[in-house]
Amino acid sequence: MAYDVRFEQLGSRPLAVVRRRGSPQEFSRIVPEACGAVWSVVRSRQIPGAGRHVAVYLDNQINLEVGVELDAPFAGYGEVVGSSTPPGPVATTTHYGPYGLLGKAHDAILQWCKDNGHKLAGPSWEVYGHWKDEWNSDPSKIITDIYYLLVAEGSSAA
Repeated sequence: MAYDVRFEQLGSRPLAVVRRRGSPQEFSRIVPEACGAVWSVVRSRQIPGAGRHVAVYLDNQINLEVGVELDAPFAGYGEVVGSSTPPGPVATTTHYGPYGLLGKAHDAILQWCKDNGHKLAGPSWEVYGHWKDEWNSDPSKIITDIYYLLVAEGSSAA
C-alpha cells in the first residue's frame, strides 16, 4: 500500500486517558483494555463530546496514554486522567486496513521524515476510526490516522 504522508500543523486535542507501559507485542491487548476502562468512565460520568479512540506513544520506553478524544479538557476520575495530544508540526498519514499492518504506515512516515529532513520530537499517536460492522467482513476498510510530532523549524531540540 502506498501512503500519502503529509506535513500538518496541529493544535492540541483534549483527551481522557489511562496511562500504561508495555511492549509492542502487548499493544493488541493493552490498547483495547485501556479504551474499555476509559469508556466506562466516560459513560458513567456522562462526559459529553467523546470521540474516537486514541493511543499516544510518549517515548521510546513504551510509555503510552490510551483513551478517547474529547471536546473539552477533562479533570479526571479514578485512574482516568485528562491529557491532550501534543500541538505542533506533524507528519501524518491514514492507514486503511488491519491494525496488525499499522507498522507499514509508521515506516512510511519515518522514511518520509528522513527523505524530507524532518526530525522527530518524540511522541506519536494513532487515532482509530469508530468501528463499523462492515470492518468485520472487510478489514481493508479499517481507518487509522497516525501522527508523529516533529521538531519545529528553528528549534534546537534533537
